[in-house]
Amino acid sequence: MDNKYNYFNAGNRAYMIILAFAIMILFVYGHFLEGIAALIIYGGLVIYNIKRSKVKKDEWKKFIEDFTSKLDIATSSTLIKLPFPLIIVGENGDVAWYNQNATSMLDGEDVLGKNIGTIIKEFNIRQVLNEKRTEFRHINLKDKYYDIYTSIVNTAENISNEDNIVLLYFYEVTEQINLQKSMDDNKASVMMLEVDNLDDVIKTTVEDKRPLLAAQIERTLNNYGQSLNAIFKKYSDNKYILITQDKYIQGEIEKKFEILDSIREINLGNTLAVTLSAGVGRNGDTPQDNYNFALSAKELALGRGGDQVVVKNEEKLSFYGGKTKEVEKRTKVRARVIAHALVDLINGSDRVFVMGHKNPDTDCLGAAIGINSAIRLLNKPCSIVLDNRNSAIKVALEKFQDDEDYTNTFLSPETASKSLTDDSLLIIVDVHNKGYVLDYELVKAFKKIVIIDHHRRSPDAVEGVLLSYIETYASSTSELVTEMLQYMIENPKIKPKEAEVLLAGICVDTKNFYFKTGVRTFEAAGFLRRLGADTIDIKKMFAENLDTYLKKAEIIKSAKVDNGIAVAICPPEIEDNVLAAQAADELLNITGIQASFVIVRIDDEILISGRSLGDVNVQVIMEALGGGGHMTMAGTKLSGLTIEEVLEKLQDTIDKNIKESEK
Repeated sequence: MDNKYNYFNAGNRAYMIILAFAIMILFVYGHFLEGIAALIIYGGLVIYNIKRSKVKKDEWKKFIEDFTSKLDIATSSTLIKLPFPLIIVGENGDVAWYNQNATSMLDGEDVLGKNIGTIIKEFNIRQVLNEKRTEFRHINLKDKYYDIYTSIVNTAENISNEDNIVLLYFYEVTEQINLQKSMDDNKASVMMLEVDNLDDVIKTTVEDKRPLLAAQIERTLNNYGQSLNAIFKKYSDNKYILITQDKYIQGEIEKKFEILDSIREINLGNTLAVTLSAGVGRNGDTPQDNYNFALSAKELALGRGGDQVVVKNEEKLSFYGGKTKEVEKRTKVRARVIAHALVDLINGSDRVFVMGHKNPDTDCLGAAIGINSAIRLLNKPCSIVLDNRNSAIKVALEKFQDDEDYTNTFLSPETASKSLTDDSLLIIVDVHNKGYVLDYELVKAFKKIVIIDHHRRSPDAVEGVLLSYIETYASSTSELVTEMLQYMIENPKIKPKEAEVLLAGICVDTKNFYFKTGVRTFEAAGFLRRLGADTIDIKKMFAENLDTYLKKAEIIKSAKVDNGIAVAICPPEIEDNVLAAQAADELLNITGIQASFVIVRIDDEILISGRSLGDVNVQVIMEALGGGGHMTMAGTKLSGLTIEEVLEKLQDTIDKNIKESEK
């Protein structure tokens, strides 16, 4: 303890030396009266400091005596002579005492009376006192690492009149941590790379520059591999594998994989930007594990639209990039192949069920109706699983009320579960992740599952799928189904109202052909129009009553705009996610707004609808909050939070996304 007070007095001695030097200067320059006065003051300070130091020593001596008197002789002797750092804190977390080794550990910093939480951020005194935690591992303190072990001592009459004090024992593990870090840094990680639009880029480049473009792409990737000291191997025209030490992968993560930008900036007359997709496998038990991680991560990156890196660290997934719009594929070969494979599965099943997502919209219903019409023409029984008829699909469903072909088509999940067999086929449309599918428990009961969707692939995709048709370039699932119809049935003659619902689905997801609209979108719309889809009837399908229009206006009125991003909160009396989504769409019609988010509470859940004109990637923002979607249209659902907490989380995520975009 004397050493502790030597540090305490060191600061005072410094001040006294400076004051003595000042007095000497006064005498040297002939200011005798001022010097004598200062000398008298100096003497008084010396006497005061001596007395103050003695009082402090007496107080601490009494504390140690009071503290050790409550312990046996062996224990008190052990505490004082411990060969490693020890800090004693009271119930409120304030430091009451520490030994000389702790002084050295803290580089002489005076922490007496300070709260331990301000010194060690990770330490929680409540957890210790409630006996929920007795040790804190790998705590960084003064550039060294320690394991902290705690014990509670009950002293009913200690110096601060508290019932307990807590002893913190520090065991340095810096060497072990550095050794483990060195081992982790030198682990082999695997990266799978694929130039995901090479053929399309080459085709859009003038012929004499095509070899130069291909060479520049390969040179850029080779240089990238060399910069990571990696084994780099090309195994296909547009595919590469890279094996390097994990420390280099960590560096790429910190730089957010700048290779994505480097590839995109290649310009040798190509009208399309070159984009790269990559999957990284880390921390597997074996190199084979990392290879499998990287392969599945790359497939996920491609399924989400490409131009991004997905890092799979055992079970954890991280996403980087994905800031460019999906490029429409010019060929329909995949649509034809999938359509033929689906027909084979339908013919090999005794019954088919079609299911969409929770709170289905017109695109979901249109895709389900389109698949049902094809299966009917194939003379197979089909049912559409539907749990409720919300305002978004109510008008469309009314078209089929008096149709004999749809008398028993719409079933509840409970009814569907009673009629399925081992040979039944489930076709999931407009959704592919477990959290948003209408009834996941029912999905698990099927042995044969097909997915048709246009959303970017989610990490929690439904597993055990026989056939997956997820195309993120498509405007809507209704567009995909419309294309497949032409290959599933020769000269398909679906009903005009079925064609109308399909066209309505395309209209909804493209916002009347404004967003994500490509050549194939118009081709699908033209095909449906030839089948009798009436655009006036579709317009009537989306007509709103005055009350709905006023509610939407009320939501828009609540919007607050910052940096071109509008955030609105639905009034408590409005509990309609469809209305919230429509309000988010309407906000984009206001000058200066580049993205919009509308928050609505429905029962115990809070939903957010995000929309964008393309400059802001709302999918990335919604994914950070547990949701997903597209670059221009996304959403999420949160539970157990207040509107204010959700608003704060959303704003923090938006701010973080803006900062990352500005880097």
